[in-house]
Amino acid sequence: MWDYSDYQHIRVEVADRIATVTLNRPDALNAVTSRMHHELENVWLDLASDRDVNAILLTGAGRAFCVGADLRGGEVGAVAKGSDKRHRFDRGPIAAANGRRIIENMLDVEQPIIGAINGDAIGLGATLALLCDIIVVSEKARLADTHVKIGIVAGDGGAVIWPLLIGPHRAKEFLMRGNLITGAEAGRMGMVNYAVPPEEVATKASQLAQELADGPTWAIRWSKLAVNKWLKEQANLIMDTGLAYEMMTLKTKDHKEAVKAFIEKRKPNYVRSKE
Repeated sequence: MWDYSDYQHIRVEVADRIATVTLNRPDALNAVTSRMHHELENVWLDLASDRDVNAILLTGAGRAFCVGADLRGGEVGAVAKGSDKRHRFDRGPIAAANGRRIIENMLDVEQPIIGAINGDAIGLGATLALLCDIIVVSEKARLADTHVKIGIVAGDGGAVIWPLLIGPHRAKEFLMRGNLITGAEAGRMGMVNYAVPPEEVATKASQLAQELADGPTWAIRWSKLAVNKWLKEQANLIMDTGLAYEMMTLKTKDHKEAVKAFIEKRKPNYVRSKE
């Protein structure tokens, strides 16, 4: 059996050929720290190599799926509690290449990924949710790519997956305004496979995962990989540009003001001037 014990912010449980992958910072609404980001890059590689896994169920602990980056930075680069050793995930700040790796590694996993989106999926959380092969979302969950709300470009996958799901015009509006939509609205727009009452998310996603885990392994995996060739082509076309623009906007006054306003719980005051 594959060893997932060195993951700190992701819990992986394997049973009946299904790996249940749970984003596990419920007190922080599963916001992504530097350490958690590195775990998200690598978990797909471990799952792809695990011969006991025929399907993957991705969900979040607590009342949210994932609200994106941890702007408060409470546990960035943290070492696992009870240990004085550094782990393979304690690699410091995130660079553009790290953002690319999450998307590439997730698209390369042969086993089907079923998203059980139990609550809000924001920013990188929305990207993770929408990159799942089959998406079951709570009708009451909220989805959005809110990078623009903190003055940066949606470079970590939003610019890739949103246009593919809902077309360029609607995608540009969501990415430029950072607006929230409910799971029910996402279902009506065709962004997700199933929008169901909150109490039905886990059951529906588990049923789908078990069906795929018990099905014809190679027909299922290679059907997924055939479609993912298209997704990977779009990612290859867009990711470098999106990430480059994201890195540039991280240096702007707009971004600094947006983060400060977020922490101070006030509306940002953007001053129009040359950077």
